[in-house]
Amino acid sequence: MSRRIALAYSGGLDTTIAIPWLREQFAADVVAVAVDVGQREDLAAAVARATLAGASSVDVVDATETFAEEFIGPAIQANALYEGVYPLSTALARPLIVRHLVDAARVHGADAVAHGCTGKGNDQVRFEAGIAALDPELEVLAPARTWGMTREEEVDYALARGLPLTVSRGRIYSVDENLWGRSVEGGRLEDPAVEPTEDAYAWTTSPLLAPGEPGWVEIEFEEGLPVAAAGETELRDIVRALNVLGGHHGLGRIDHIESRVVGIKSREVYECPAATILIAAHRALEALSLPKDLLRFKRGVEDRFSELVYDGLWFTPLREALQAFIRSSQARVSGQVAMKLYKGFLSIAGRESPHSLYDARLATYGSGDTFDAAAAAGFVQLWGLPSKVWARAGRRRFVAAPKEVDAGAAPVPAT
Repeated sequence: MSRRIALAYSGGLDTTIAIPWLREQFAADVVAVAVDVGQREDLAAAVARATLAGASSVDVVDATETFAEEFIGPAIQANALYEGVYPLSTALARPLIVRHLVDAARVHGADAVAHGCTGKGNDQVRFEAGIAALDPELEVLAPARTWGMTREEEVDYALARGLPLTVSRGRIYSVDENLWGRSVEGGRLEDPAVEPTEDAYAWTTSPLLAPGEPGWVEIEFEEGLPVAAAGETELRDIVRALNVLGGHHGLGRIDHIESRVVGIKSREVYECPAATILIAAHRALEALSLPKDLLRFKRGVEDRFSELVYDGLWFTPLREALQAFIRSSQARVSGQVAMKLYKGFLSIAGRESPHSLYDARLATYGSGDTFDAAAAAGFVQLWGLPSKVWARAGRRRFVAAPKEVDAGAAPVPAT
């Protein structure tokens, strides 16, 4: 009886040639599992490509709404940015794809699952840690980590088998897309000293060519989640609309040298217009509606949450606990934020909230000031008291005490 393998299928070069490779190596039936997480791709063409490559069947799962509600939403509430820069677009989608891959393996009676991740990448960790958490008995195969082919050799492998390609030898980028962003690596981008050329970008206009007039958008939040923007009210549609609007104005280009899970540095180029806009707007609203100590503590939680997502540890108790804290912090993060978009730059034009902690009567230096300035003198004195005590103690320590005269010592001769 031949083996059956469920393959996480993206439609790209690696997963397309993985189908014949798995068939040849294991005499296996290969079930391709394509999960729609909002990528701008012709899924019908991807299905045809998988079938031509030899897949015995192709499952297509529409998971875009789930991706928006269960993954992007919490990431917005967490202001999730790996190393303070990357909005985790690729990383966020992996646990959802893993979930559907494991489900498909069970439905089809597969005895193994496979992915198209390389041995240098983060995604192998995300896939395999997620699979282990959901079904620790499943065998995991990693063709691209095993076959040892360069990107150029992969192209030759595909051409030798008559497989249609989405890349060429002259433009060999590895691209991943979903609703939350687009990531690009490889080819000329592997030299961090070289500026990315325009052919690396697909979602965003060059800021130099962006419109000469600014764009405006108002985003409404309820409990830290966007509920209205650009004429849309569903999160999935809001993100799509802001990707288009932000990309039109040259927003969301990220060129980042990041620290991979496997211990190497990698140069990654991202396009994340909606993520850039929404996280900036959400932070502005939090600054208005949350107290200082909560904001400060939450920043540390956000960093750890982002690291867990990046490191492939979505299915862990710590991620669940951190997300529960983040969710609880959002009860009063409601209101509107107006954004100005201009040639790759983003600014906050205004913000308001029914839970605003900003009190103009306390903040003003003009008439109507209700702040008790006289009370500040005592506050400042007490606030600085620990520093004053510390300084006095240090001064006593370093002031030399007078030396005692030893009665038995010889007198010092006069000069």
